[in-house]
Amino acid sequence: MSELTPDLVRHLASLARIQVTDAEVDRFTEQLALIVDSVAIVNKAVEGDVPATSHPIPMENVFREDVVEPSLTQEQALSGAPDSAQGRFKVNAILDEE
Repeated sequence: MSELTPDLVRHLASLARIQVTDAEVDRFTEQLALIVDSVAIVNKAVEGDVPATSHPIPMENVFREDVVEPSLTQEQALSGAPDSAQGRFKVNAILDEE
């Protein structure tokens, strides 16, 4: 069992600037103690010479080569636009800016 006390929970709450009632302190003490105990059980299960891993299988990047390919011209890209001006898409202002 962890050594989590109501005073420690109150201290943690004050560090986080969270106001808690006495009922909440009691509930949080139980819940946090359960979490701490669960982590301790998991840590005990992996003690020894088990190497730490983030993935069970080796990972490698699967990025494709960056190849320049033909794309749309400016006129083609703007051809389906409802409105355009000076070679750009024209949209309504959303922040009262011009």
